[in-house]
Amino acid sequence: MNAGKRIRQLRRYRTIATALARNGFGYVSDELGLVDKLAFFRVAERKDIRTKSIGERIRLMLEELGPTFVKLGQLASTRPDLIPAPILKELELLQDQVPPFAFAEASRIIERELGAPVIDLFDRFEETPIAAASIGQVYRATLIGGTDVAVKVQRPGISAQMETDLEILADLTRLAEHRLEWARQYRLRDMVEELAKALRTELDYGAEARNGERFARMSVNWAHIEVPNVHWDYCSRRVLTTDYIEGIKLSDRMQLDAAGLPRRLLAERYASTLFEQTLVEGFFHGDPHPGNVLALPDGRLALLDFGMVGRLTPAAKRNFAAFVIALRNQSTKGVLRAIGNMGAVPEDVDEERLFADIDEMREKYYKVPFDQISMGEAVQDLFAVAFRHRIQVPAELTLLGKTMLTMEGVVSSLDPDFSVFDVAEPFGKKLLREQLSPARIARAWIEEAPEFAELIRDVPAGLRQWSKLVHKGRIRAEIEIAQVDKMTKKLNRISNRLSFSIVLLALSIIMAGLIIGAALGHAETSIWRFPIIETGFVIAALMFGWLIYAIIRSGRF
Repeated sequence: MNAGKRIRQLRRYRTIATALARNGFGYVSDELGLVDKLAFFRVAERKDIRTKSIGERIRLMLEELGPTFVKLGQLASTRPDLIPAPILKELELLQDQVPPFAFAEASRIIERELGAPVIDLFDRFEETPIAAASIGQVYRATLIGGTDVAVKVQRPGISAQMETDLEILADLTRLAEHRLEWARQYRLRDMVEELAKALRTELDYGAEARNGERFARMSVNWAHIEVPNVHWDYCSRRVLTTDYIEGIKLSDRMQLDAAGLPRRLLAERYASTLFEQTLVEGFFHGDPHPGNVLALPDGRLALLDFGMVGRLTPAAKRNFAAFVIALRNQSTKGVLRAIGNMGAVPEDVDEERLFADIDEMREKYYKVPFDQISMGEAVQDLFAVAFRHRIQVPAELTLLGKTMLTMEGVVSSLDPDFSVFDVAEPFGKKLLREQLSPARIARAWIEEAPEFAELIRDVPAGLRQWSKLVHKGRIRAEIEIAQVDKMTKKLNRISNRLSFSIVLLALSIIMAGLIIGAALGHAETSIWRFPIIETGFVIAALMFGWLIYAIIRSGRF
């Protein structure tokens, strides 16, 4: 590390220690040994700081430390599974507004990034920004061909400043996990690394441009949605140029009414678009607040700002759907299974207490009409249980929960009587039908068949190797009498599971062979008008059910 960088880091360490002390967290600096590294460090607390809540003090400290910490706090507000609710509410109040930087600076950045002066690139360029934030600010301009565009320019020096802060935070979290039990328990280092990764992505306008282009492709199938086109010749890591779209923010009800736009229709289009993104596409806008969604004069909606997006794997979509369905069916075990599939459950979790908490959550929605249940609130309840039992939920699902809450807030402001579940239900049913589709199940079996075949193929070799080691006396086993019954049960379970795998593989191969053979040969799948494949499928299903019943009845599955 060069001397200049080291000096910058030491100054930043002092700034961080000062902010901690001023906001009543000086003990954190002491526990980390941070004060010992800083000569002549003495800072008094803010007046009356002790009268404020911990969440409010954290918010004030983050705002004092500047853009990096404000953005990290905003990103952390999407993790209710890791952060207590009172602190979460304060993080949501963090403001991402700073004074704009001079146009001369923006002009230099554009010229350096795009390789030509602003006057040569644009026919017109307004020098006053239309929006300013901690990472960048937006200008309105016109290309040489006459296209109106919005040009986002990154704040000068912000990337280096944030990188320094992230390096310091990485050092502090490593130190915290080494010294503090609570930091290890909540995996503070992993959480900060995840947030830092998201922040570095926001610093890359090229990534935002790619996200916007993907949304533009998706919007071809959405009749009521417009996404601004990306002008790649005018983009780089620090400059982003897209079509300029003018509309009314969804939060401005007076202007919406004055323009004659039906708010209920806007609420329906807004909600259906987000459900289409999440439950169908698995790629959704991570920050759909009213400033990023505009109502156009013809009633369509325009989506803006794709710096934060969420991605849902097929498994994540299934788990989320399973959670909602289990909650709807009042199934505590189903909710418990969905939570277990969603996140990493600690080995030392108190299963009885976890079951009781989930049962309590289920009771909250018992016999409540589905259209009166808040999906966002239900997801937040799930994350509250996850936090209480230290279950780490994947970031994409927590961002989904945050998106659901934002969506319900916007919809409620447009039309308080509008039910989100009226829109969600068709998507949920469609997802459920896809999961239970025989064709989908058959494809899954065919995909898993090679793994089952490999497992079965390796069993004889493994047994031979184990037998050789026993004969050579290289394996010694000492078994207490009290453990014999337990080991016998385990061996029975293993043999039953192996039988299950073999039968499942056989069924998969037979059904796949019949289906593929019939398809390739263009042959009839019936004899004397008797449907072979359908009958075979029924017989296979009955055999499969009988095997499961026999194993479960034995109590050794």
